[in-house]
Amino acid sequence: MDTIAISGSASGIGAATAERFRAAGHRVIGIDLHDAEVLADLSAVDGRRHAIEAVQSLAPDGLDGLVAGAGLGPQERPPGRLVAVNYFGAVTLLEGLLPLLSHGGTSLSPGGAAVVICSNSAGITPIEDPTVLETMAAGDEAGARGAADALHGAIVYGATKLALARWLRHSVQRWADRGVRINAVAPGPVETPLFAGSRADPEIGPLVDALPIPFGTISQPRQIAAVIAFLLGPDSGNCHGSILFSDGGTDALLRPDAL
Repeated sequence: MDTIAISGSASGIGAATAERFRAAGHRVIGIDLHDAEVLADLSAVDGRRHAIEAVQSLAPDGLDGLVAGAGLGPQERPPGRLVAVNYFGAVTLLEGLLPLLSHGGTSLSPGGAAVVICSNSAGITPIEDPTVLETMAAGDEAGARGAADALHGAIVYGATKLALARWLRHSVQRWADRGVRINAVAPGPVETPLFAGSRADPEIGPLVDALPIPFGTISQPRQIAAVIAFLLGPDSGNCHGSILFSDGGTDALLRPDAL
């Protein structure tokens, strides 16, 4: 039995991923605001610290897998909260639990592995003012939140996911030195409460509905959970620093020359 920590485990993709691993006989440590083994608010510094310490207490022998799935949608107000949860909450949790992952690795993967929930919006969202990206990369949370509050929520959402993808790519050597793989899945629209909130928003909804999906339809959480399971498992043992798009071809259609 392997031990996997999953943030955002109470709903959507996180819940589907937790269900998949539990059904396979693995131990899941869920992290969320409610209905989870660890109750923590990742928008706050104290909440992040509590989450890390609680997981350390529950998994003293290490983690085999970690899924950074907690996130807020573009309809969140003020937009600065997206920066707090989607970027700083995810990065702090990943970095804080890296030592536990360094001791992991059993049936799931030869070594510990982490998966970040990114988004195809990271590439297709136009970000004219780089300030919010630059302040996130610099670790300036107050500055990034301030910059985000002056922007549209859809732009901030894409910026947080782009910053997260860039952080992942810049971390590959450091994580490899610890014997831990880290990859990301980039979904398009997924039938989750977060997506329902986006579609219900009078400003965000039309933008979401306008996204073309060349193959298939809006994804189901279980489909993204299957991709996460692959990235945590042994069959992806040589994948490190990869961002796997699971969006029905939207990113390829809109950015055919971006590799």
